[in-house]
Amino acid sequence: MTIKVLVVDDSATMRGLITAALRRDPEIEVVGSAGDPFEARGAIKALNPDVVTLDIEMPNMNGLEFLEKIMRLRPMPVVMVSSLTQQGADVTLRALEIGAVDCVGKPTGNMTTGEGLGEIATKVKNAARATVRATMSVAAKAPAKPVRAKEFTPSGDLVAIGSSTGGVEALLTVLNNYPANCPPTVITQHMPAAFTASFAARLGRACNAKVYEARDGDVLEPGKVYVAPGGATHLEISRSAGLRCRLTDGDPVSGHRPSVDVMFKSVAATMGDKAVGVILTGMGRDGAQGLLAMRQAGARTIGQDESTCVVYGMPRAAYENGAVEKQLSLSAIGPAILDLSSAKR
Repeated sequence: MTIKVLVVDDSATMRGLITAALRRDPEIEVVGSAGDPFEARGAIKALNPDVVTLDIEMPNMNGLEFLEKIMRLRPMPVVMVSSLTQQGADVTLRALEIGAVDCVGKPTGNMTTGEGLGEIATKVKNAARATVRATMSVAAKAPAKPVRAKEFTPSGDLVAIGSSTGGVEALLTVLNNYPANCPPTVITQHMPAAFTASFAARLGRACNAKVYEARDGDVLEPGKVYVAPGGATHLEISRSAGLRCRLTDGDPVSGHRPSVDVMFKSVAATMGDKAVGVILTGMGRDGAQGLLAMRQAGARTIGQDESTCVVYGMPRAAYENGAVEKQLSLSAIGPAILDLSSAKR
């Protein structure tokens, strides 16, 4: 069964590039295209696509406004097509909060190569498998302020969190519970390299902790959260004059760089039973083996349950291989992390 895709972009050239890239995949059928949200609205009704690729900057109504209407009135998988700039990253993160399943960098001429095709086609196919729910308005949906966290006494544990498709909203929800003296936390979220600094800043506005894009050699301290940079390195943990972030070269692992498996395995080797591992929504199996290594080393482990995942792939793989000690709904995971990493547990 082929996946029907509607391509929405105000540029005819971009529509052509995206369409050509997607049509190279035999599992995808581009059923139509539209130059603005008004054309797109009619095309969605007429063509009933499985996935929409949506540009952010368009005339008459911008992509965010149109996305919000889709998510409220006719929820469906949407992949945002964004320029890889600071402004593009900020707006794309807002789109992922509203309910877009994933994002892809704006294609250039090299999208006709296998590498470009692989990224956009894979994201579209993943999106077709996502669970998309009707959402509230943007103002009602986004956590505007961190919640007042309950009293927390650090135990010295390290928290490691891995996520992929649907992870932006999931991580915002989890960290919204974090207090200012939270356990040191490392995160690997599959995301384009240009977006992770903006994502760290967005997470920092949603919680009481300080959130950074990780740098090689950063000392892991209570009250701080470190997000793996996208792209060329893996995030690992080491003991060298204290507990530190290490950005290491290497091939993709479990199909990703940075890889959740690499991070979890380093936490297992470095922290043993003084850690909490969490695997959230995402496509594929990245993190399953690493989380199992953490559990076998004595760490406490949590997996997001199927009912609250956008894609129940990574958590399913971890649950099925015995890596997950507790399977919880998204809203319960933040408080559970604090309970497990508290000296008063």
